[in-house]
Amino acid sequence: MISRLDLDALQAALAGTPLQDWSAGLPGQIDAKLAIGHGDLARWYGAVQALPELKVEQLELLHNFSFNGRYDEPMRATLKTALQGLIPWRKGPFHLFDVHVDTEWRSDWKWQRVAPYLDLKGKRVLDVGCGNGYYMWRMLGAGADSVVGIDPNWLFLCQFLAMKNYLPDLPVWHLPLAFEELPRKLQGFDTVFSMGVLYHRRSPIDHLIDLKDCLVKDGELVLETLVVEGDAQQVLVPEDRYAQMRNVWFLPSVPALELWLRRAGFVDVRCVDVSTTSVEEQRSTEWMRFQSLPEFLDPADHSRTLEGLPAPSRAVLIARKP
Repeated sequence: MISRLDLDALQAALAGTPLQDWSAGLPGQIDAKLAIGHGDLARWYGAVQALPELKVEQLELLHNFSFNGRYDEPMRATLKTALQGLIPWRKGPFHLFDVHVDTEWRSDWKWQRVAPYLDLKGKRVLDVGCGNGYYMWRMLGAGADSVVGIDPNWLFLCQFLAMKNYLPDLPVWHLPLAFEELPRKLQGFDTVFSMGVLYHRRSPIDHLIDLKDCLVKDGELVLETLVVEGDAQQVLVPEDRYAQMRNVWFLPSVPALELWLRRAGFVDVRCVDVSTTSVEEQRSTEWMRFQSLPEFLDPADHSRTLEGLPAPSRAVLIARKP
């Protein structure tokens, strides 16, 4: 599998940058992770290997994720079966050779809210908690020079490799690493994304400082997280679960989050979007059959979670490292 990660091309892309030394150690680090692996990894990777040989002739990454080319119906059926071997699909949607992977999240809606405020042209980008890589492809579509994503989930890696299988030459890489496995003070990325990660952190300001340390001077953080209404002192700490999620620690108000970012050393902090997550944006589908947001909300009042807390609302903030 390590050859599929295309680490030689990543090292070439990072040569002569502050990330060169880090990239040199990646093959050994990834080999060590693969040695531990996951019980289902062979099955998931088998689904990637079962993908039919098809050539991409039309590619769209700016307005959505889609590619197409010539195929016959048996090939399309083989493709769909292989992709179904990687269920559940959380982030997307993906359209490839007329197979529509209708994911749990309409991640394209979130991207449409974020994209107008981004300038990724020529940028070297890090996506922390990248999931299956959906946003990384969209970052390329927005003009990024290269994109590196990290996420320790092996299923998400295999879903990414299913797309990379057809787009092998694009400068995007998914590494099966947790954020804590990156060296401290990389200071090598122009833009760092952290979307849907902060509320899983027990020490959110430490997380913000660590994100800042990944950036070059004047680099930009794009942060998306759950928020609540209130002033700069308002922070919700769930007693137990939040929308049935166990590992949610802090939901700040937007003013509180702006204050956290400034305390972490960021400047030019601004909130560019706040939106309540709808049951149309996150729901069960043929490609993700487990419970989803509609089952996590109070059936009599969708403004509250099952636990009686405010329903999920998400904010996007952008900040600069001075």
